[in-house]
Amino acid sequence: MFSFANDRVRLRAINMADAEDYVLWYADTKISRNLSTYGPTSLEFQRNWVSGLAHGGEPIFAVEAIDRPESKHIGNVGFYHVDQRSRQAELGIMIGDRACLGKGYGPAAMRLLLEYGFGELNYHRIYLQVLSFNERAIRSYEKVGFKHEGRRRQSFYREGQYHDDVQMRILRPEWDALVSGAQNPQAAENC
Repeated sequence: MFSFANDRVRLRAINMADAEDYVLWYADTKISRNLSTYGPTSLEFQRNWVSGLAHGGEPIFAVEAIDRPESKHIGNVGFYHVDQRSRQAELGIMIGDRACLGKGYGPAAMRLLLEYGFGELNYHRIYLQVLSFNERAIRSYEKVGFKHEGRRRQSFYREGQYHDDVQMRILRPEWDALVSGAQNPQAAENC
């Protein structure tokens, strides 16, 4: 079974047992409010989605918190809209377990995925979209190295009003500079 980890999280293949977690998370308005999807889903829908991933779907992984007493499935992270010719993909992430929000699991999972995307999959550009009111997520993406690229005005309708989509991206040279700076603190100070 595929998996890789850092000191906080493990990314592993999503399995059928995870489908029940997704149903609960999408039904939780505190979680689903920040996603660019609409409303709760059924167990059948989630099982079909997991089954599709197992049959060659996009590289999407379950996130497990491993720095807790028990390893626990807390969300997912992955690449969507993969464009092999341009070597780019869209990053999507959801931390669905409320107890794990704001604890640094999202950035830890994104760093692993970026390492995989730039190192193993040889992407040049990784981008994402985030709803403008999701300030916690925007700070998290900035922390990992994503830069603001643009904004699609009033592109998403939720809770009786239109919201902007914030477009962010990180390029391979930017990631390489961040990684080499982290490995060489002296070089990072000189930038």
